[in-house]
Amino acid sequence: MSLIKEFKAFLFKGNVVDLAVAVIIGAAFGAIVSSLVDDIITPLLLAPALKAAGAEDISKLTWGAVKYGNFLASIIKFVVIGAVLFGVVKAAAKAMKPEEAAPAGPSSTDVLLTEIRDALKK
Repeated sequence: MSLIKEFKAFLFKGNVVDLAVAVIIGAAFGAIVSSLVDDIITPLLLAPALKAAGAEDISKLTWGAVKYGNFLASIIKFVVIGAVLFGVVKAAAKAMKPEEAAPAGPSSTDVLLTEIRDALKK
């Protein structure tokens, strides 16, 4: 098999394509979470703390030369992504869990043997 055919076979294996889709969706999700933290959570929830610290934006929080505001924003983003992924994994596990079947009744052989036993007792 030629090198190109082997490479093509490798690229179109299910796992490689699934991984590529997951990376693209993950990048898009990261952009959504960044916007959520930067544009909604920080202004709404952290505005009083930022005003007390004398900063208008979380990225402007510094302690000397240390820019800890960006680090705090990254921690918030990590927690949000972790919470969402936890929910997704729990939902996927619940959806993939097979339904528990009701216990089957006795087989026809068991019923016949029970009837024979009861008849012999009489």
